[in-house]
Amino acid sequence: MFRNQYDHDVSIWSPQGRLYQIEYAMEAVKQGAATVAVKSKTHVVLCALKRAPSELSAHQKKIMFIDDHIGVSIAGLASDARILCRFMRTECINHQYGFDKPMPVTRLMDHVSNKCQVPTQRYGRRPFGVGFLMAGFDEKGTHLYQLCPSANYYSCKSMAIGARSQSARTYLEKNLDKFADSNQDELIKHCMRALRDTLPNEVELTVKNCAVAVVGKDTPFAILNDARVGTYLAAIEGDERAPQAQDDTLITGEDDLPPPPPGGAGGSVEPRVIVATERMES
Repeated sequence: MFRNQYDHDVSIWSPQGRLYQIEYAMEAVKQGAATVAVKSKTHVVLCALKRAPSELSAHQKKIMFIDDHIGVSIAGLASDARILCRFMRTECINHQYGFDKPMPVTRLMDHVSNKCQVPTQRYGRRPFGVGFLMAGFDEKGTHLYQLCPSANYYSCKSMAIGARSQSARTYLEKNLDKFADSNQDELIKHCMRALRDTLPNEVELTVKNCAVAVVGKDTPFAILNDARVGTYLAAIEGDERAPQAQDDTLITGEDDLPPPPPGGAGGSVEPRVIVATERMES
């Protein structure tokens, strides 16, 4: 069995000050299907890969509706994502009932991060093995947040998570200055180009494996239908794809397959942590 002596429970610290159960949950996010989000001054776009375990089954839902002004895309365990999305919908309904106005995006992110933090410190529970990109628009403007299984969350200008997402982050970093003043159509095209870079060269981005959602000023959160997605895919079809970098990320057939815990059979080898640099808002 792959195990070391410090990963029996989430409340056990290693001598190096690490919580391995949380690191395992973050590895589950890295092996989920990729999802990308881009923000401008007026809109936020979510774009995700739809991946099915076989041709006989439907794909996992990757973009989820929370409220008229908030939506999320996921990478990791879809079952954990459904639990957290139900919690977020309840929070939005309660806030609307109590204050007669939509819930601020920042406040919702704070509430869900507190919920995610609870199983990272209590004995007998495991962290949620899912990562979120939350897009929203409220009276303070557009918002884009990344939520990790560790319960840390970050405000982002653009972000990509999931398998082979480093290629998408490279594209986002190169074009970061273009996003702020882009309109909705340009933002969707940028998001699709970044998502396309996460695919192998022999795989194309199509309406069958791509989901797109948008929210912003005078635009309630909506998931685009296949016809509109096909229109944007046709617009970027002639654009040159970025060269594929070497990526040792394991790509599984579905999001609900957890990664094997790192370490040797003897249990003495500690897992190697790969840290990706991410550009955040100050």
